[in-house]
Amino acid sequence: MIRFFRQIRYKLLSENKTSGYIKYAIGEIVLVVIGILIALQINNWNEDRKDEKALNEYLVKIKSHTWEDIQELEKMMDGRKQTAETCKQARRSILDKTEGENLFLFMAAGLALVEYYFKPNTGGYEALKSSEYFGKINNTPLDSLLTEYHGMIELIAENEKSYNDYTVEQSSYLSREFDRSLILAYIAVPHDSLFSRATPQSEFYEAYGEYTKSVPYRNIISLAAFQFDLMIDQYQQLSDIGQSVIKEIDVMVPKEPLDAN
Repeated sequence: MIRFFRQIRYKLLSENKTSGYIKYAIGEIVLVVIGILIALQINNWNEDRKDEKALNEYLVKIKSHTWEDIQELEKMMDGRKQTAETCKQARRSILDKTEGENLFLFMAAGLALVEYYFKPNTGGYEALKSSEYFGKINNTPLDSLLTEYHGMIELIAENEKSYNDYTVEQSSYLSREFDRSLILAYIAVPHDSLFSRATPQSEFYEAYGEYTKSVPYRNIISLAAFQFDLMIDQYQQLSDIGQSVIKEIDVMVPKEPLDAN
């Protein structure tokens, strides 16, 4: 091809056709410029494809982590709902002064003393934020959803910490005021086997009864009866936002083509 153009150029010069040569030269320059522009466009297209692929890999990871979060939230909600309902029943028993008749109920309500934290997997999101591709989702629906999602995670963490810190404080007081060896035996050891102990079963019963009547224990139960409803509502909100995040990523990331074979 180059040889062909060179022959044309020599022919025009040998025939002293200056105007034709100028037109030819201009045309050749235009062709070169067009070739360069096409090459640049192809290069830009390849770079865009590489960037899109890299971004999609981050988004797929975020989707996977968000789905893991949603599954964990379901477990957290189920556990909190059961404990909240038990604590509400225990609180009604306190108001009705029927605690002595419902020690097993108060035993179940003791789960309110256990520290639970929702632990989201934010690895994919943090990796994207630290990458050069984070700006590519600026001002998109996904950007807003991810901001809302991680803002809710922070709010949940604050509320859980507040509740758990209070529980630890009250539980520490209970540990100092009560001999938990009898209480834990009453909770964990099969009651039939307590008959074989030197300590009368009535003493286990009395120790646990005193334990559940203490103000710190009742404070925790009363707080859980109401606080858990707020936590459950926040877990549900986060789960709903997470579902929206997954749907938006599905819109942005093309599905892999099925294998024709």
